This record gives sequence, structure tokens and C-alpha cells, in this order.
Amino acid sequence: MLRWIGLALAILIIALQLKLWVGAGSMHEVEALRASVKQQKDANDALQQRNAALAADVEDLKHGEQATEARARSELGLIKPGETFYQVVEPGTPTTVPPPPPATPPASSNGGH
Repeated sequence: MLRWIGLALAILIIALQLKLWVGAGSMHEVEALRASVKQQKDANDALQQRNAALAADVEDLKHGEQATEARARSELGLIKPGETFYQVVEPGTPTTVPPPPPATPPASSNGGH
């Protein structure tokens, strides 16, 4: 009788160990889930930082005229009255203005006769 109880306990321990190492909810699966959670937390932290920066930018644009003016100058080319616009072109940088068309020679007239 004691032998059967020992055998039953041994089988139970083996079954529990198999579930712990191989089955659903095993140690391997738990570690994979922990890694996935850490990766998602890192992504969330990066997105929260981005959202905070965007919120600060929106707040600055709502209440600060300097930010609106700076953005208008850089993105739209705003020039205030009385200011002089200078455009500096670096050597070797292609310009956006096309070259002038070549001069066409005047048409010759034969008089038609």
C-alpha cells in the first residue's frame, strides 16, 4: 500500500514538473510575456515623451506669439514690414530658380519675293 502511495506521489510530482516547464503557463512562456511587457512599457514611455513634447508645442502655439512667428518665418517665409530679406545660397547647392532661357536670334525676313 505504501508503495502505491509513493508511486502516485512520484507520478504527481512528474506531472506538475512537466506543466511547470512545458505546458501552458510554463516558465518559458512567463519569461516571454515579461519580455513583451518590458518592450511595450519602453514603447509607451517613448510615446509619452513624444506626446508631452507635442503638448508643450501646442500650448506654446496657443499662447505664445513668438513660437507662431518663428514657425511662420521658417515654414512660410514670413517677412515683417520694414525687414529686408536676404537669401544665402551655399556654393554647389542647386537653386530652385531655373536658368533664363537662351536668347533667340531675330527672325530673318526675305521680303517674300
